[in-house]
Amino acid sequence: MSDARPSVDVVDHPLGGHIDAVIDGATAGSAFYRIVEGRVVVTHTEVKDEYEGQGVGTAIARTLLDQIRANGQQIVPLCPFFAGYIERHPEYEDLVDRHTYDRLTS
Repeated sequence: MSDARPSVDVVDHPLGGHIDAVIDGATAGSAFYRIVEGRVVVTHTEVKDEYEGQGVGTAIARTLLDQIRANGQQIVPLCPFFAGYIERHPEYEDLVDRHTYDRLTS
């Protein structure tokens, strides 16, 4: 039996306001966001139970955060998963719009 994680493809659907992780053609998880005044506001992330622990959330977070950096944008991580991911990966901290985040979460 192999402990290798499955290959996770991540596909952004900007018009739909979500980014999906796909494994073997099936949507394994999604993060939902909206663009507000040029900032990416991530509101919710979900991973289907059968894909928990397979790196799905990490693939979504890393892909979206790298995309935000490449586009010169900032993130407002209202989603607890994204906020926690950024806390555990401080290399993404500079992407957080702290003023807006603090105003919305206080």
